[in-house]
Amino acid sequence: MADGGTCFMIFLILLNTFGAAASLALFALAIWVAVDGYELYPISGVSGKDDIFAGAWIAIFTGFAFFCTTVFGILAVVKSSRLLVLLYLILMFIIFIFECASCITAATHRDYLVGNSNLVKKQMLKYYADDSFAGQQITVTWNRMMREVECCGADRPQDWIDYNSTFRMTYGTTYPWPQQCCKRLSSFEVADVEGCKAGLASTLFTKGCFDHIESVFSRYTWAVSWYGFSVLMFMFWLMLLTMGYYLKI
Repeated sequence: MADGGTCFMIFLILLNTFGAAASLALFALAIWVAVDGYELYPISGVSGKDDIFAGAWIAIFTGFAFFCTTVFGILAVVKSSRLLVLLYLILMFIIFIFECASCITAATHRDYLVGNSNLVKKQMLKYYADDSFAGQQITVTWNRMMREVECCGADRPQDWIDYNSTFRMTYGTTYPWPQQCCKRLSSFEVADVEGCKAGLASTLFTKGCFDHIESVFSRYTWAVSWYGFSVLMFMFWLMLLTMGYYLKI
């Protein structure tokens, strides 16, 4: 092969090596999303809008598939085999289509889920303290989040007062909001029960939880969709260059 062809071959090997590393990163990020370290899946699952996690599972497959295919691509380029390079291009195109689906799915459904706080708020008011399986999941999720993030309600504690809710129907007005909204001592006991009931800022978490929820799902979407999109753009140009190499063999 002429020197120019040899340089082109080395260039493709380097690009495939970089592509393999980027694919492993996509694989790892998708696993991170699927594992759901922030434990907010019930909020998307109960609403029926868990497509961010569906996109993550697709990205797990495509990330690993891209890695395996780029390694195969290095072999195909080194051997200068038209058949192997053609097979490489076909596999890359199929994986590319799946990854496109993953990116689009995650991005579009993220906007629906956290475009504003109304869906999350409606879900909280309906399912929190409910005896159903979905209600138990939502109750555990919100209790943990309000305690750890030190927030209350979707937008503010008054969400529990301004709207009808399963919590109000179940517990009446004994507490205007769940006890997890109250600040606690080092022993985890409520610091000031009466002050929390009265809504004193010194005894109550006054910020809403929606900002945290939006931040988490935005991170998940970035990992699955926007990073996935950058990998797609790299693979697109890699495929174009490989097509040029195929024509030169």
